[in-house]
Amino acid sequence: MSSLHTSVPVVSSGLARVPRSSNALTALLTISSIVASATLGFDSSMMNNLNILPSYTDYFVLTTATTALNTSAVYIGGCIGGFVSGKIVDLGRKPALLYGGILTLIAVVLQTAAQNVPMFVVARILLGLGTGITGTAASVYLSETTPYDKRAWTVGFFNDCWYVGGLIASGITYGTAKMDSTWAWRLPSALQGIFTIITIILLPFIPESPRWLVYQDRHTEALEVLALTHANGDTANPIVLVQYKEIMDTIHFEKEAGKTLSFAQTVKTPSARKRMELMMSVAVTTSVTGNAIISYYLGTMLDAAGVTNTTTQLEISIILNIWCLVVSIAGTLCANKMGRKTLACISTALPMLFLFLVGMMTKLYGNSTYTPAIYGTVALIFLFQGSYSFGWTPLTYLYPAEVLNYSIRSSGMSVYLFAWNGLGLLVTFAWPFALDSLAWKAYMLNGAWDAIELAYVACCWVETGGKTLEEIDVLFDGEKHSDVPDLEAVMKGKADVLDLNTGIGEETRNVAQVNVIGKE
Repeated sequence: MSSLHTSVPVVSSGLARVPRSSNALTALLTISSIVASATLGFDSSMMNNLNILPSYTDYFVLTTATTALNTSAVYIGGCIGGFVSGKIVDLGRKPALLYGGILTLIAVVLQTAAQNVPMFVVARILLGLGTGITGTAASVYLSETTPYDKRAWTVGFFNDCWYVGGLIASGITYGTAKMDSTWAWRLPSALQGIFTIITIILLPFIPESPRWLVYQDRHTEALEVLALTHANGDTANPIVLVQYKEIMDTIHFEKEAGKTLSFAQTVKTPSARKRMELMMSVAVTTSVTGNAIISYYLGTMLDAAGVTNTTTQLEISIILNIWCLVVSIAGTLCANKMGRKTLACISTALPMLFLFLVGMMTKLYGNSTYTPAIYGTVALIFLFQGSYSFGWTPLTYLYPAEVLNYSIRSSGMSVYLFAWNGLGLLVTFAWPFALDSLAWKAYMLNGAWDAIELAYVACCWVETGGKTLEEIDVLFDGEKHSDVPDLEAVMKGKADVLDLNTGIGEETRNVAQVNVIGKE
């Protein structure tokens, strides 16, 4: 049996603009954080479709090399973002969203106005830098701010919005494709900034991360934010107070143990190295499973399958984005019930199978006019992307942010984005050449790599579902760094919360007190 007694101040913290409804606030937090995911989804679909449009390819006089450079340059910026985003995010989760958003808008303007390949590439590097910062900030912010039982939904849906952006981009480029001018590709480029504008507008109406606030010794404000996100603003709610104490204890432990926010901390201890290893496994798997091929080179795949009509390819792109959005949301809803590890295994095994089948169909019927074979290949592309989207789309940001503890969360996610973008750069730049030289064998090699990924996930991953970020420490450190019962036990009545009262404390501030007894 364990017990605790804690006093925490409950005073106004100037969050007047923030909604008092926890459900409304959770929705607002999610909407305001989708900027990086939706922008990159818009970008992947837009570039995929622009690579189909003669008005774009003819304007820049693209070769295989310049097509790959134009497409993959966004990942160069993402790699640069990996060097700086961790430190920027540690200045504040909300300011980082703003700084990254401003860079993204500058990139959108430059890309829309591009006169040549160098200008287009520079714009896309800036776009990658901006979305790299917002991607790190948003994933950390959502994982730290939303309730633990909604974390899978909010962080998972954050990346599901990749397909929202992709669907919008597909619809726009489908509509502009028949324009007899460079606006056929400039207009989609200009509209890429819409998600960033929405985020900047919403920033005054959302709070800062309570964990960041505790680390900055802004305890009163942290308590009120927890109350807003968990209990409609009720700072005396026992669930709020238990989690507040858990966060306070854990961050105090990390500070007392000498854990800093530096990059060196990410490899300083066996626990940190294990966390980083699991995080890197997500970066590798989500980059090299084969999804990047379809995200940026669907037109090339369809050409190889015998679907060469531009309008038909654009229509397939729209339908594919709708399909992937629906499937990724379904996977997000299953993340808590199925668990992160099971979801990842399913979403690695099925794409592996379908990629082998795509390679086989391409070998047997590539460039064929045999209609059933064409339909079969297109169906396999849908099955591949859908099975990938079911698990890996919600897990892309969810699992890394969960396995990293506070001291290395921002720096670790920064390394993650660097690795993810670096691998994305490699895959998107190399794939056209691989397909040219290896043809169907490229799919087979990628499928074989997926088998290695599946074995690693099945053997090495730990399950993080159903736990607060602080409770996940048990899986790596062998102990929880707070003496409060697990929050899920309190919420389900498996631990009693006793003697809740509010009185007047030091300096005439309101003080909430809670005694918690955890049942054996």
